[in-house]
Amino acid sequence: QVQLVESGGGLVQAGGSLRLSCAASGRTFSSYAMGWCRQAPGKEREVVAAISWSGGITYYANSAKGRFTISRDNAKNTVYLQMNSLKPEDTAVYYCTTDNLPLRIGVLTETRAYDYWGQGTQVTVSS
Repeated sequence: QVQLVESGGGLVQAGGSLRLSCAASGRTFSSYAMGWCRQAPGKEREVVAAISWSGGITYYANSAKGRFTISRDNAKNTVYLQMNSLKPEDTAVYYCTTDNLPLRIGVLTETRAYDYWGQGTQVTVSS
């Protein structure tokens, strides 16, 4: 059974940084693309960043470009989201996610395409 456990959320002032981590278990982590999504109150869940199984392909939402970096350590079964220059509008619950297709070519950029989700970690950015 696939398990995704996020950590690293918290309260930070605008302009600050946080690094989210997601520890995966239950299957061969290195064979699957991963993603980070977020959901703010009253808004739809959106894909913020995604990374291919090899790490060679990444995707960022326009809101994340230039500020967020997704990476993975396949030896540690962990995917990260480094978030810099945080803004109050980044406040949301952030979820780690993955799908069921091993060795997928590319990444998934829509939330409906993902099959597994972590419990989420709250990120709050104060102004």
